[in-house]
Amino acid sequence: MNWRRILGGVLLVAALVSGWSAWKQREKPAPTGPLTDRSDYVMRDFELIALDSRGRESLTVRSPQMHRNPADQSFDIATPLFLMPDAEGRHWRMRADTGWLSPKGDELRLRDDVRGDSPEGTERPTTLRTGRLNVFPNTDLAVTDDVVTLTQPGSILSGRGFEANLETKEYLFKSQVKSRYEPRQR
Repeated sequence: MNWRRILGGVLLVAALVSGWSAWKQREKPAPTGPLTDRSDYVMRDFELIALDSRGRESLTVRSPQMHRNPADQSFDIATPLFLMPDAEGRHWRMRADTGWLSPKGDELRLRDDVRGDSPEGTERPTTLRTGRLNVFPNTDLAVTDDVVTLTQPGSILSGRGFEANLETKEYLFKSQVKSRYEPRQR
């Protein structure tokens, strides 16, 4: 046996082992998005009460199903009912086909067939209808760029673009405003 062949064999094995080791320890690219599109948890047939920074109710959510997105920790909600308290402790009722809630509960997006009704027993019952509405419970603000129809006893207001201050009960239509007076029947 020739010592050159033995040395050549040892060097070949060493080259293969070091190449395999370098291949295994190479830098792998980090994943660019979430590893899965699955929710990290799901709630069914629930009622959730969110509190503001002072420990008072800011928002109540009821829904048959809610999924939490693990990437941004937001919530997708099926056919939600949101109850938002007014200054007297009565609740505005906001419904939609779908809803989205931010991780901290400071933004709520209602989509598809949004229906809002003022608290029962108010002096001037009010209904609101639109395609989408963004609500900011901490600042008592509701906004949309869609067409909104606001109905109160004796009048119907509609327009494109809407802002409402839920605390002061002031609202603003931004454009294409139409008003219709409907007197009460005796």
